[in-house]
Amino acid sequence: QVQLVESGGGLVQTGGSLRLSCAASKRTFRSYAMGWFRQAPGKEREFVASIRWTTGITAYADSVKGRFTISRDNAENTLDLQMNGLIPEDTAIYYCNTDPPLSNLWGQGTQVTVSS
Repeated sequence: QVQLVESGGGLVQTGGSLRLSCAASKRTFRSYAMGWFRQAPGKEREFVASIRWTTGITAYADSVKGRFTISRDNAENTLDLQMNGLIPEDTAIYYCNTDPPLSNLWGQGTQVTVSS
């Protein structure tokens, strides 16, 4: 298994949008369900959203439901997270991983900062 690479983070105003992307090997994406996780300052890493690779069935944390959309492209081996209606509480480093996550797959993450 290889390190996952996240991108797309940045600084955005409250109410703005960002689209995060994650790239990994075909083996990784097709062997496990995938998810997005985030870690805010002083807090534990938490679940954000997940998608079952084959069926496309999704799950979301209550805090992001209705605002975030997770998607995948099996052919391109990418995992995306469309984030709309961002609020300061969304500020965190966002990571992708299998769901449930595997400790050896955590990458550097991508920073999302939402200002008010």
